[in-house]
Amino acid sequence: MKKSDFHRKIRKSHRYLGVALGIQFLFWTISGLYFSWSNMDDVHGDPQKRAVPLFKVNQVWVSPSIIIDSLRAHAPVDSIIGLESIELFGKPFYQIHYTVSNVHLHSGSYVCLVNAETGKLRPALSQAEAVELAQNRFVGDPKVEKVEFLTQTNGHHEYRNLPLPAYAVTFGKPVSTTVYIAAELGTVQKYRNTKWRIFDFLWMLHLMDYESRDNLSNGLLRAFSLFGLLTVASGFTLFWVSRKTTVQKKNLKMS
Repeated sequence: MKKSDFHRKIRKSHRYLGVALGIQFLFWTISGLYFSWSNMDDVHGDPQKRAVPLFKVNQVWVSPSIIIDSLRAHAPVDSIIGLESIELFGKPFYQIHYTVSNVHLHSGSYVCLVNAETGKLRPALSQAEAVELAQNRFVGDPKVEKVEFLTQTNGHHEYRNLPLPAYAVTFGKPVSTTVYIAAELGTVQKYRNTKWRIFDFLWMLHLMDYESRDNLSNGLLRAFSLFGLLTVASGFTLFWVSRKTTVQKKNLKMS
C-alpha cells in the first residue's frame, strides 16, 4: 500500500470516528459539567427531609422473641432475615423480614410491622397514612398534588429497583418533589425532585445505558470507549505521518 493511500485511509477513518463520537463527547461534557456544578444534597432532596423522631429511653418495648412467636401464629415462618426498629406516627414498630415454609405461598421474603409497645401486628400503610407520613417527613407545609400506588416500575422509572408496593406522594410547586413510601415497610424510601430528574437523565446519557440507566458495564459504553481510543490513536498517527512528510519535504528542498 502506498503511503498516500495509507494516509488517506487514516484521515478518512479519523473523520468518521470523530463524527460518530462527537455527539456522545458533547453529552459527556454537558453531563460532567452538571455533575460537577450540582450540590448533591439538593439533588438528593436533603434540605426537604425532616429528621425522623428519636425513641424515648423510658419506652417499654415487647421482647422480639414474643413478637416472633406472635408472628408464627399468623404465618408459617421459616426463618427470620432481619429485624429493625422504626418510628411510625409517634410509636415504635418492629419491621420484621422473614421467609415462609408454606409451599402454597410465593417464594421469597416477606415483611410485617409490629407495634413494639403492644406486640400487635398491623397491616400495610393505607393511602391516607402514606400521605400523612410524607407530610410528616417533609420540611414546610407543602400541598399534595397527587398520590399514586405503584405495584411495578420499569428501568426508567425514578423509583426503580426499590421496594414495592409503594405510594408516590407528589407535592406541588415550587418544590415539585415526590416522596416514595414503601407500603409494607412503613418507611420513606426516596425523595425525587426536579434537580434529581435532570441528574438522572444526564446520568443515562453519560453511561449510555438506555435500558436500566445504572449499568456501568453495558456494551455500548465499552464500544464507544474503544472508538474514542481509536480516534485518539488515529489522530496521533495523522500527526506523526504529516510531520514525517513535512520533514522529508524540507530535507528535499535543502538538498
